[in-house]
Amino acid sequence: MRVTSYLASAIALAALAFAPAAANARAARSAAMDDPTICAIFDAANSWDIETSDLAITKGSTKEVRDLGAMFSRDHKAVRAQGRDLVKKLNVTPTPPKDFALAADHEQAMKTLNSATGKAFDRAYLEHEVAYHKAVIDAINSTLLPATQNAELKELQVKVAPAFQAHMLAAQRLLDAMGK
Repeated sequence: MRVTSYLASAIALAALAFAPAAANARAARSAAMDDPTICAIFDAANSWDIETSDLAITKGSTKEVRDLGAMFSRDHKAVRAQGRDLVKKLNVTPTPPKDFALAADHEQAMKTLNSATGKAFDRAYLEHEVAYHKAVIDAINSTLLPATQNAELKELQVKVAPAFQAHMLAAQRLLDAMGK
């Protein structure tokens, strides 16, 4: 599992938020991180975790991993629905970033998870969930929230942040219980 690629993506998003304050850089950044782009990122983050968690429901070798996958899938479906309802209410068309590095990371994660079985799957899934939730939390805090203009969109991000943190910690606890 490429934990470093998730962290690198989060660092890249954070670097975008804290790049030197040249006027052109600020203009490019604000154009790249407008509310429609943030809505697309928010939706993708939830959709991708639903996809990986649905795999855990069927491929997890322990009841704990399958149950965690079911909880994550259920929770992210609910959050994704809230985001999509808000998009409709605001009449926003989500616009993914042109160079969406996390999309390639998700493809690679799915390849890794699809090829793993048994305890190796459990470990790969849990490692992915810890790294993924950390990257999403970091991106929300350092890039998405500061760039969000709409108060309701910002409120939704703040509202769901504790659940992302709880998911990361739950996956870490199961991973720690697995040992080496």
